[in-house]
Amino acid sequence: MKFLLFTLVTRVPDPRTGRLPGTRERLRDVVGQARLAEELGYDGFAVGERHEEPFLSAAPPVILSHLAALTSRITLFTAVTTLSLLDPVRAFEDYSTLDNLSGGRLELIIGKGNGAAQAQLYHVTPDDQWDRNREGYELFRALWAGDSVTWSGRFRPPLREAKALPRPWQPKIRIWHGSATSRESVELAARHGDPLFSANVTNPIEPYAELVRHYRERWAFHGHDPADALVGAGTAGFQVSRTSQEALAAYAPIFEARLALARERGLPVVFETLDDYVARSSALIGSPEQVIDKVGRQHEHLGHEVIHLSAERDGRPERQYLDGLELFQAEVAPELRRRIPSRPLATGVADTDPDQGEELPRPEVSGVAP
Repeated sequence: MKFLLFTLVTRVPDPRTGRLPGTRERLRDVVGQARLAEELGYDGFAVGERHEEPFLSAAPPVILSHLAALTSRITLFTAVTTLSLLDPVRAFEDYSTLDNLSGGRLELIIGKGNGAAQAQLYHVTPDDQWDRNREGYELFRALWAGDSVTWSGRFRPPLREAKALPRPWQPKIRIWHGSATSRESVELAARHGDPLFSANVTNPIEPYAELVRHYRERWAFHGHDPADALVGAGTAGFQVSRTSQEALAAYAPIFEARLALARERGLPVVFETLDDYVARSSALIGSPEQVIDKVGRQHEHLGHEVIHLSAERDGRPERQYLDGLELFQAEVAPELRRRIPSRPLATGVADTDPDQGEELPRPEVSGVAP
């Protein structure tokens, strides 16, 4: 199994002190989280994309390009790239540039996105968002694969023998399809032989497991080898401690703050108590043994090989936060890697420029300030 730390760069008051961090402070936090993830041996670091409060993640290629300069091993993910909002040519240019800067350490998770701000900022509505996502994905794929692209669609001007630059480092990039509640993303992933990344956050596991089963059925329907289907999944919360009592005590203020924020914003509340949240959600809160067992139970339903864990400190004392990340890598991750085999992520192993065939030096990152 592979493990990503994930952030939406949420900017909300500290659940313990009530202090609201500044924008630059939050972005610097993300830099520190990514460098820590690499130092501790996590496999990937993922940055989401949202275009409304309380998120600061409107420009993931900018953030990830900065992280590419400050890391050398960890795989860099988007989670998700909202292709329904973006011109796919511009998205290709951004992510191909990032692919080169990172030396091929990039993987994308795409999705239609969500939030009322999309309609106001981008004039993308529930009526056309899925068509935009599909069309944007298919053009993005064509641009990545070919030097000369002729194409026409509904939502942008046509292309004739177009060459988008720069050409990417990876000849073929892995594109995951983010899935929450709809079958459209599942169908698109299965049809094109791409992996699926289940949100697995808001609700108990049943609706997500049903969509994953549907993905595997459609995967086979489209003629792909069932053994090649690849699934990742999110987690709703994360706190591993030596004992379950310590984990619950550490996470309780975070849960209460999120519950209060959901009620303030009129969002649906699925789990009313921390005990119910720990029992029925995908949150990994407990001792190492409890977390290992819960991931195993989730895997029985999803068959996933990759999970993402929250990168956020969420007001926890720094030592408590670091201890949890370190304990997961020391005692949880090795056992889950042993029990659940997984395919490799993009690691940028090539040392030659794909345009020239010349050997390139590895980047030096030691001593670089965040």
